[in-house]
Amino acid sequence: MVEGTAGPASERDVATTLMDREAAESGAAVGRMIEANLTRLTALGERLRAAPPARIVTIARGSSDHAATYGKYLIETMIGVPVASAAPSVASVFSANVAEEPATLCIAISQSGRSPDLLATVTAQRAAGAHIVALVNDEQSPLAQQADTLVALSAGPEKSVAATKSYITALAAQALMVALWSENEALLTAVNSLPGELERACGLDWSSAVPALRDATNMFVIGRGYSFGIAQEAALKFKETCALHAEAFSAAEVRHGPMTIVRAGFPVLGFATSDTAGDSVREAAQEFAARDALLRVADPAGNGEAALPAIPAHPAIEPILMVQSFYRMVNALALARGMDPDKPQYLSKVTETR
Repeated sequence: MVEGTAGPASERDVATTLMDREAAESGAAVGRMIEANLTRLTALGERLRAAPPARIVTIARGSSDHAATYGKYLIETMIGVPVASAAPSVASVFSANVAEEPATLCIAISQSGRSPDLLATVTAQRAAGAHIVALVNDEQSPLAQQADTLVALSAGPEKSVAATKSYITALAAQALMVALWSENEALLTAVNSLPGELERACGLDWSSAVPALRDATNMFVIGRGYSFGIAQEAALKFKETCALHAEAFSAAEVRHGPMTIVRAGFPVLGFATSDTAGDSVREAAQEFAARDALLRVADPAGNGEAALPAIPAHPAIEPILMVQSFYRMVNALALARGMDPDKPQYLSKVTETR
């Protein structure tokens, strides 16, 4: 149970959990993040335009790795530089060297900045000549000390094991970085609107998904493009807070075999942005609906009985708003399933993988 509350998890009010309260702080946290990093990310953008990186490597685990997936789509669609995710065990387990490439940008993302395998990988990338950009919530952490460019997530203390506001600030920080690097005024304007829009998104009603998923044992979460990393994060949150087995798929990839599983009553949650990638999610949802799947789709267009409300915005920003709404729903679902979303069994806040 959460400190200061009584009774089983299923009897507690949603707002009594740390997870719900911390997720609701995301708008204010993003505002702090923008203020803290605008100058340094403007300088980083100028540096990257003057000396474009030949490759970009991301280093992260768990929710932070899903944030990196979001950043990959931003960078590859708006900058054009290929982005690859490093396997931390290459450095921490195999002690393998990284080929020298001074024109490498390394983006490391972590709430704690203390995981040994992440730090070992950053050390290896630095030794190979990479410029290290660290997105980290703990500014006193070892990761922060290794950064060439430190991006303070500024989310504040996050006591619930389930990451929420630190994940959202990591998404917003990458959107800000890319907007300044690419000099994309439309994206920059959308990022600056995030604090207020996140407040709105926190108040959207996704409660219809709770009874639909209360007794589920397996499900799919689908997205595409900018929303794919959010689908990955949602699938993780279903597992860690609700003990519900969920798999994340691209709306394209789900057609290569996994869709065979989707029959009548099989739960599917989709994240559909207002661009052509979102059209792909909507098309997959229509196909699943024809099989009588148990369907819910976050969609700014808001069409159909299965639609969950979502705020229309820049397509790259819509997924950030969607995950804000999702967190309140999954917190309520965990309680409805008799789980404590703040203290998932077998998990701790800092996972020190090696």
